[in-house]
Amino acid sequence: MSFSHHFKKQIDQVAEEGARMSVTDMHLHLVDFSQKTEGLRALIDKMKQANIGKSVIFGLPVIKKWAESEPERPSYYLDDDSPCYYFASTDEIVASEYLKLSVEEQSMLAPTLCGFNPTDRLAIDYVEFMFNKYPFWQGIGELLLRHDDLTALTEGEPARVNHPALYDVYAFCAERNLPVCIHQNSTSAGHHDRFEYLHEMKETLEKFPQTTFIWAHCGCSRRVSHKNYAAMIREMLICHQNLWVDLSWVIYEDAVCHCLEPKPTWVKLIKDFPDRFMLGTDLCGHFEHLGKTVARYNNLINLLPLHLSERIARKNAEELYFPSQPPEERQGRH
Repeated sequence: MSFSHHFKKQIDQVAEEGARMSVTDMHLHLVDFSQKTEGLRALIDKMKQANIGKSVIFGLPVIKKWAESEPERPSYYLDDDSPCYYFASTDEIVASEYLKLSVEEQSMLAPTLCGFNPTDRLAIDYVEFMFNKYPFWQGIGELLLRHDDLTALTEGEPARVNHPALYDVYAFCAERNLPVCIHQNSTSAGHHDRFEYLHEMKETLEKFPQTTFIWAHCGCSRRVSHKNYAAMIREMLICHQNLWVDLSWVIYEDAVCHCLEPKPTWVKLIKDFPDRFMLGTDLCGHFEHLGKTVARYNNLINLLPLHLSERIARKNAEELYFPSQPPEERQGRH
């Protein structure tokens, strides 16, 4: 998630400055971990340059504290040892920026709601209030649940996908046919021989079969890996028809590709489930590298037949996040 020196080193290897076909970016944060942003108009300018036709935009549900003991102001959650805490105003930032745009500009964006504590049973009250205040929300997320270092740095109890505080939120989304995007690690950074947290994901998908879930980064994160990762995703997609995945952030470089060349196992997996994969940049608040970040996927797009590459690149995300009816009028997907 977001920008780091390691990420910049990888992105600098990409020669192209945009996608070879029109892409819908289904994973982009308007703000960074200090809740700063270049703004939606700056984003739209970069989208046009990068051949990104539409974007799903999130805030960030936590903000990084600048502790008295830290000499430099942090902008990323790993910049120092100070904690993060939940920050509801992230949604107001998204709403304020969205309302500045013309109707045409707004049609390029799908704003989603995320600024609540996912371990608080009162979270549903906030969700209902914000949907009544701003009826343009097109989903929930990205919720930051099991997330290795970020979980350890976030104040309060660890968030997880099967926390009872989220049950009413999932039911709300099922009633309105709204997708829920979650970051939930499949395992911990210390266990690479088993999927330590996968049972939490399975339990949730089974308990809420009418809720559409997008599993950010396929459940991958920094130092979260497994030799049978592709096989696990295949099994999850077979068993759970309400599950979609995105290929944003580290999953693409660390699992799907070798030196930015997609591995045959993953190409076959994507071909077998072309309706369930989506692409995302996962940038946070700053969009200078948007073109190169989306251009990473050009090698994958080239390996797929045109009708499949169009689904991965834009159609799947558009069907979930850019429907013709407003949320309150949608019919069930499942």
